Amino acid sequence: MVAGLIVILMLVLLLPFTVTRIERNLEIFLFFMGCAAAYISGVLQPELIMQALRDPLHITIAVVAAGIVFRWVRVPFEKAILYGSRLIPFRLYLACIIMILGLVSSIITAIIAALVLVAIASVLQMDRRSEIRFVILACYAIGMGAVLTPIGEPLSTIATNKLNEDFYYLMNLLGTDIIAGVFVFGLLALFIIRPRLTVRKSSGQAAESYWSILVRGMKVYVFVLALTLLGAGFEPLIRLYLLDLHPLTLYWINMISAVLDNATLAAAEISPSMDEATIQAILLGLLISGGMLIPGNIPNIIAAGKLNIRSGEWARVGVPLGFLAMVVYFVILLARQ
Repeated sequence: MVAGLIVILMLVLLLPFTVTRIERNLEIFLFFMGCAAAYISGVLQPELIMQALRDPLHITIAVVAAGIVFRWVRVPFEKAILYGSRLIPFRLYLACIIMILGLVSSIITAIIAALVLVAIASVLQMDRRSEIRFVILACYAIGMGAVLTPIGEPLSTIATNKLNEDFYYLMNLLGTDIIAGVFVFGLLALFIIRPRLTVRKSSGQAAESYWSILVRGMKVYVFVLALTLLGAGFEPLIRLYLLDLHPLTLYWINMISAVLDNATLAAAEISPSMDEATIQAILLGLLISGGMLIPGNIPNIIAAGKLNIRSGEWARVGVPLGFLAMVVYFVILLARQ
């Protein structure tokens, strides 16, 4: 079992960057890898299949509904975004958008924040390099900020429920670290984004067809279904080898959440018997590394799918950013020991 799961993990990490056909059909590839992992682990049972079919429903409905709403309000929304970009220096404007989306994602959910991000990026029409950097910085901010309340994302819901804590527990535990991280990711826009194109008065894009909106929703459904299977398939391995490790060791090992569902990892790793320092280290490791690659977080999946950002394009920016953030937070955690 162990050897088979390690092979699957290596395939998931390497093939999307080396095989163009797999990169362009990442949802299907992850689906088959998820089925294989669940089968090898012996967890491919009717209960898991039903859970995997149910889990993507809410996000799929949200993606389709938001796509339809944005189709209806495209013109006034576009005008508002462009008007704001003319009032504020452009890179500062991008930084403010990243910070605001990161902070409000815990209230409006990471899914809606990601959909708003996609709409904004489509309107501003930066050059490709700048757009990718903007989107990745924003997805890091959204993925981290959403954890502050149990309604922000699945990871925060699972953690709060497993620990039997109140609505404000994660905000009290991680608030300072998370809010600081959101602001830093926003400020990075001032230094690493240098748009080569001026902002145009209109996006020049036709309204997205209802069929395109539906197809995107179907892709998100398959993606989340695949991650559910993949996470469940690796859960026995996690329980067998990882749970007795030192929290700072787990912090680094949790970089696997770059390709596995961080909510599943949180469900497997977190226990009410743990002290707050351990819970803090585990959650920070999951949250930061979730931004490194496209499968690591729901906002990444939505943004990359809508804006056609490829796995290699994401990794070239996301991995160095994530690794640097991991080092910074590790030093902070180490100082608290």
